[in-house]
Amino acid sequence: MCHQQHGVTGADHNLDRALAASTLQWWRDAGVDTLVDEEPVDWLAAPARVPVTPATPATTRPATVVPAAMPADLAGFLAWRMGPDAPEAGWPGPRIGPEGQATATIVVTDVPERDDLAAGRLLSGAAGMLFDRMLAAIGLDRAGIQLVPVATARPPAGRIGGADEAPLAQVLRHHLSLARPDRVLLLGDAASRAALGLNCVSARGSLHSVNHHGGQARVIASFTPRYLLDRPKAKSDAWRDLRLLMGMVA
Repeated sequence: MCHQQHGVTGADHNLDRALAASTLQWWRDAGVDTLVDEEPVDWLAAPARVPVTPATPATTRPATVVPAAMPADLAGFLAWRMGPDAPEAGWPGPRIGPEGQATATIVVTDVPERDDLAAGRLLSGAAGMLFDRMLAAIGLDRAGIQLVPVATARPPAGRIGGADEAPLAQVLRHHLSLARPDRVLLLGDAASRAALGLNCVSARGSLHSVNHHGGQARVIASFTPRYLLDRPKAKSDAWRDLRLLMGMVA
């Protein structure tokens, strides 16, 4: 259908001058000061390839060193574990090593928490109080276990990942082979992956075993105390894990 125009062209008839002025002002405020370039542009041409220069990654700490050789006796290993040749020896911040004497039960956690670094001991604060109650529920206490961190220092991101996992897992497995425990409780993903190659969700609820020079250890994966503080409904699952560790359930 055609419309007859009276006295103005169709474009002028439909032009909202105030809107156009407002739009142009918006583009000027955004930094656009010209509608054309100095040279003609072929808008249909394929975009030119821009060479990409790999970014230099920020260095927050030295790379984790793969342990070449570790002492073959437990006392020597525990001294080595806190020495300059341990994988995480170059990480910034204080370190907290295994606590307690080698016993029938070893509990493995991931890394020291910030509260732990201030307290100078693993599983301190509210998480530590819950951990102590968990031990008491199965007839244990800290004096009757050895508490072992996968990493003795706290990574900048607060978790173990990437290239750090393999050497630290190698160290943990060597520790278990020398300590020869009867039972091992793995708290959280890092501990479970280091000992079993499985994350906590996949590993928990089932009985596993780890071979060592003295035979086999009964191994159970469960949640960390800090996870249970955030998710109290998971405490019933953790209680079953503890009973499975002690052979209270099949």
